[in-house]
Amino acid sequence: MNADEAGQERAGATGEATAILPETATQLVELERLQRALADAEERAKNHWDQYLRAVADLDNVRKRAQRDIESANRYGLEKFAQELLPVWDSLELAVQNAGKATDVRTLVQGQEATLQLLSKALKKIGVAAINPQGEPFDPARHEAMMAQESPTAEPNSVLQVVQPGYELNGRVLRPARVIVSKG
Repeated sequence: MNADEAGQERAGATGEATAILPETATQLVELERLQRALADAEERAKNHWDQYLRAVADLDNVRKRAQRDIESANRYGLEKFAQELLPVWDSLELAVQNAGKATDVRTLVQGQEATLQLLSKALKKIGVAAINPQGEPFDPARHEAMMAQESPTAEPNSVLQVVQPGYELNGRVLRPARVIVSKG
C-alpha cells in the first residue's frame, strides 16, 4: 500500500469525508456551470420570497383599510341623512316656539305644510320614495293588504285604496304600503 492509499483508508476508517476532485476540464466546466445555476436559483428564490412578503403585507394593509372604511361608514353613514333633516328640525322648533303667538289657524297650517315640504325634500334627496299604488295590481312584496273588498269597477287583486303609503330606499322596501284590495 502506498501513502495515498493508506491516507484514504485512514480517512474512511475515521469517518472523515474525502474531497472528490474533478479529473477533467469538462467536469470543471460543468461544476462551474452548476454553481452559477445554483447561485442564480438562490437569487431568484430570494427575490420571490421578498415579493411574497410584500404581497402579504399589501394584502394585510388592504384588509386593515377596508375594515377602517367599514367602521367609518357605520359611524358616519347617517351623517348625510342627519344633515338633510336639520332644516326640518329647525322648522319644527320654530313652529313650537311660535305656536302661542299665531293669530290664526291658517298661519299654523302654512307652517306645517312648509315643514312637510322640507321633510319630503330631505327624504327624496337621500333616496327615499313613497309607494302609492292606487289602482295598481297588488304586489305582496311592496304592499300589505289590510282587507279585501268587492268592487264592480276595479280588476280583481288590484289596489282600491291606499290606507297608508309605503316607502322605499333606493328600490328597497322600508315599509310596505297598507292597502285595500279588490276581491276576485
